[in-house]
Amino acid sequence: MDDIDRIVGQWARERPDLQTEAMAVFGRIYRLAKLVGDRQEKVYVGLGVNRGEFDVLAALRRAGDPFQLPPKALSASLMLTTGGMTGRLDRLERAGLVTRSPDPDDRRGLVITLTDPGRELVDEAVGAGLAVQREVLERLPEPSRRQLATLLRELLTAAAGYGG
Repeated sequence: MDDIDRIVGQWARERPDLQTEAMAVFGRIYRLAKLVGDRQEKVYVGLGVNRGEFDVLAALRRAGDPFQLPPKALSASLMLTTGGMTGRLDRLERAGLVTRSPDPDDRRGLVITLTDPGRELVDEAVGAGLAVQREVLERLPEPSRRQLATLLRELLTAAAGYGG
């Protein structure tokens, strides 16, 4: 029995009319994401960036060579407002991890480019973050990991299609 079982049991006692299956599933998903996310954050901070800054560097790295995106595309990729993005970009630029330059395709726009030190840092950080995830996930047998990935994909697809 875990904390979620106890919480669900308390609700069943106090409100037997409730169906708490969803609470059992999403409570565990939330707690798992928080636990692993906090561990990853510690790794990133040890490398000199926070999770939000890592996300910016990772989006630029995933864009492929020449590792650059306009700020709007970067904001959309991270589901951030441009205002929220500006602070991250300021810090990353001061640290020499990204540069801002005029967009050759839009004379009113900018393009954000990952620098070589930024690429080195994000490559190290993504490996270290994945190691944290693997450490947790490898506690399950391999067939269970595949099954879990499939079930979570199905649930995420169902949730994305839910308009409520």
